[in-house]
Amino acid sequence: MLPTDIRAKYLSYLRFELNLSANTCQAYLFDLDKLLSYMEVEGIGLEALDYTRLQHFVSSLYDLGISPSSISRIISGTKSFGRYLLLEGYTDTDPTVLLEVPRKGRYLPTVLSTEEIDRIMEACASKGGIEGVRNRAIVEVLFSCGLRVSELCHLRLADVFLDEGYLHVLGKGSKHRLVPLSPSAVHEIKTYLSHPDRPIPKRGQEDYIFLSRLGKAISRITVFVFIKEAAEAAGIDKEISPHTFRHSFATALLEGGANLQAIQLLLGHEDVATTEIYTHIDRSKLREQIERFHPRNQRRPEDSNPK
Repeated sequence: MLPTDIRAKYLSYLRFELNLSANTCQAYLFDLDKLLSYMEVEGIGLEALDYTRLQHFVSSLYDLGISPSSISRIISGTKSFGRYLLLEGYTDTDPTVLLEVPRKGRYLPTVLSTEEIDRIMEACASKGGIEGVRNRAIVEVLFSCGLRVSELCHLRLADVFLDEGYLHVLGKGSKHRLVPLSPSAVHEIKTYLSHPDRPIPKRGQEDYIFLSRLGKAISRITVFVFIKEAAEAAGIDKEISPHTFRHSFATALLEGGANLQAIQLLLGHEDVATTEIYTHIDRSKLREQIERFHPRNQRRPEDSNPK
């Protein structure tokens, strides 16, 4: 039988020993619940969990029609749980040590042009009222600063230095970074904060910048929903999310000539390899670079013919 408190103890391990964020902890627990449900249905205790049974578990995920990327994430969570079992003495060996996470092909993220972002901001403004002003400011900050949606939702007044033009961001793993604010972002934030119809914050919510209509810190779901609606209203036929603006931020910097390490710091990536996904370049732009700078394109063919 499974210990009744194994889930709670694992959560404490994630929070206090690995120092993971609340969102990451919830993701790990979501993955763990898949494994625990499987073990309960199959009548498997911790002492009987081995590589063969874990293979059967992974096969059951495919049978359920779960996407390969989700299965990879679940396997990663299972491996974390396996290390925890060994560390806490529930098992003599880590049953997940031979379990492999399938390699995922690298993809090119969807990005938006500046013109498309302007159209989305216009669609936000057309909503009218304080929500239109707020949503326009949120889109500008996401694009100008490359924030994760969770970082944006948790922005506090003390994190924003409008006169100096930068944000203090608390990112993944409780890591701090400073991100410059564009003049456009400063303007949009000031417009929102000074708006007479900005909701009165609920008790305990006074420090948050972006508020819901109820006066609470805006939720990630609210941001997802209004961005989808604004993109549709703007006639943009792309699958986008708040993270699309982060991709667009990084891509715009890289195409403008920014250093990859600088982009890494601005995004808060621990490993520059994560940032390298943004080194994709449109083929037409690649051809343009060759035509502009390769020596064979600097002179006409007749110039090289002997007289």
